[in-house]
Amino acid sequence: MSVEVGRTTADARGDVVVLLIGMRVNHFWAVHQWVPVMRAMFRMLAELKRDPGRGLLSRVLLTASPRTYYVVQYWESKEKLYAYATAPDAFHHEVWAKINRLERGGRLRGHVGIWHETYVVPEGSYEAIYGDMPAFGLAAAHGQVPLGERGRYAKDRFGYRSAASGG
Repeated sequence: MSVEVGRTTADARGDVVVLLIGMRVNHFWAVHQWVPVMRAMFRMLAELKRDPGRGLLSRVLLTASPRTYYVVQYWESKEKLYAYATAPDAFHHEVWAKINRLERGGRLRGHVGIWHETYVVPEGSYEAIYGDMPAFGLAAAHGQVPLGERGRYAKDRFGYRSAASGG
């Protein structure tokens, strides 16, 4: 990744779809429970990278603590996110079916927690600034432009409207 010298902002246009998805290790000793969850997440990310048409634009892997790991994902649209989540040929479908079977059978014992939050952020409700950074986060998903193209101040960037939104 090359560093973009100076101040830049994300070149997002229109709505932005953000998915936060992760896991929490409730019992470290239950490795047989949480390692498969972690592996499944990496496998889904690899599947999405191989097939960009599914709509994942970018992702950032993060940790909140030694127990909690998550991925911030930027999607092309909520429709593409839903399509991937329900596609019978996607690994997610297989994993979710297995989790549901285990839950119904009473075989999940609270060793690992899973969670997600999804946001559709309308244009005019997000802004970003990067100083001497390679494309990261929203800019990695949508591209990076010099700050002056969107406004020097946060209020200007919040007020930016692209042609995509009729602005």
